[in-house]
Amino acid sequence: MSSSDRSQAADVKGTYEVRTFGCQMNVHDSERMAGLLEGAGYVRAPQGTDAADVVVFNTCAVRENADNRLYGNLGQLAPKKAARPGMQIAVGGCLAQKDRDTIVEKAPWVDVVFGTHNVGKLPVLLERARLQDEAQVEIAESLEAFPSTLPTRRESAYAAWVSVSVGCNNTCTFCIVPQLRGKEKDRRPGDILAEIEALVDEGVSEITLLGQNVNAYGSDIGDREAFSKLLRACGRIDGLERVRFTSPHPRDFTDDVIAAMAETPNVMPQLHMPLQSGSSRVLKAMRRSYRQERFLGIIEKVRAAIPEAALSTDIIVGFPGETEEDFAETLHVVREARFAQAFTFQYSKRPGTPAAEMPDQIPKKVVQERYERLVALQEEISWEENKKQVGRTLELMVAEGEGRKDDATRRLSGRAPDNRLVHFTRPEEPVRPGDVVTVDITYAAPHHLLAEGPARAVRRTRAGDAWERRTSAPQEQQGNGVMLGLPTVGAPDPLPVATGGCGLG
Repeated sequence: MSSSDRSQAADVKGTYEVRTFGCQMNVHDSERMAGLLEGAGYVRAPQGTDAADVVVFNTCAVRENADNRLYGNLGQLAPKKAARPGMQIAVGGCLAQKDRDTIVEKAPWVDVVFGTHNVGKLPVLLERARLQDEAQVEIAESLEAFPSTLPTRRESAYAAWVSVSVGCNNTCTFCIVPQLRGKEKDRRPGDILAEIEALVDEGVSEITLLGQNVNAYGSDIGDREAFSKLLRACGRIDGLERVRFTSPHPRDFTDDVIAAMAETPNVMPQLHMPLQSGSSRVLKAMRRSYRQERFLGIIEKVRAAIPEAALSTDIIVGFPGETEEDFAETLHVVREARFAQAFTFQYSKRPGTPAAEMPDQIPKKVVQERYERLVALQEEISWEENKKQVGRTLELMVAEGEGRKDDATRRLSGRAPDNRLVHFTRPEEPVRPGDVVTVDITYAAPHHLLAEGPARAVRRTRAGDAWERRTSAPQEQQGNGVMLGLPTVGAPDPLPVATGGCGLG
């Protein structure tokens, strides 16, 4: 071992693993946690091993059984921790913000509990727990600093999440997340664009703008058209090929946003618009500030401005008091909107939400039967909509890890501009994730498309170059190869906070 190798080994504190539950917000938060740990001297534990020195759970509080899932995982780690002196366990995210001291009461082998507002304290809390040999529970009541100031270990070399806001001002009766994430706080547009430009300089070619209610962006800074302006500004960034965003709210989805989507070439023809219920009566009980007519009006405007757009949604089945007539209204909207994809959920109580205390909770058997009817209808529509893609020529961004059978079928996988998943025949020339391949669609299934003929063209990209640099780097360098945090001058990197939400807009 060389002297430099010995120096590097001496600087490594140990290995880490971050286990993520929940939505895209939590995935992005976990990238921040990984970046903080690597900045503090930890390295990622090899995949497939079960021997990380630090295990971090980034939790979700959306589902009724979220706590059971967490404590089940913690219980499995208890004997491993007892057998490995020095191993540490940390719990963060929405459930940690909600349960606080309860976590160490139920699982006293946990070393650190931190909330949604103080993610940046993770390395400090781990060190304090080690030195004091006692659990550290620290929950901030409000955002300490915006998460963009934190270092990030991005999971992808060619695509990235960018937070535009944290928190939510809505009061949906089924959702506990606003209580845990706080009121909406917007980033300054210049900070968002600076982060995107820095990502593009690193080789990223696709970004997804994130917010609990992403298109409400601007309410905190006094500009109701701020989100459409942000989309148009993204269109002026050289090298940024694809822009997406999630999740919007129908209440704030205005005509200027639709126009910006239609008129900005790198904003992709894709829209995820949470419906939740097609019944105006149920929407009122959910405290959703739109009704069926308003929702379908948005869909009609989007289709008129962007005919090729693929629409997706979230739907909750069995909300308290939902009648068969209410459910029929949901089926009606699904037929009218013709979503390419729907994320469907059976209602479950979230303790602490108004809906959990409502009368007329729907029996499980009824909810299950309605859920199966909804899934069957959406499956039929998804397949019909995908069949319309057969014969089209599409540009795909080659993806990593999207096709489970790619090796067996000698195919690769990629995402079309509208985010449909396409499996395509592997070209003879080398193709890397992040590169762009032009293909003809030959077959449609409900959840994917096939391009079985030869590729029409392969375009090597800076994003593919970035992926190649990352994967060819020595293992000890890969952990830091995609670190990103806004630079500071004359001071250590700050230790602040996270983004997030439930993804149920």
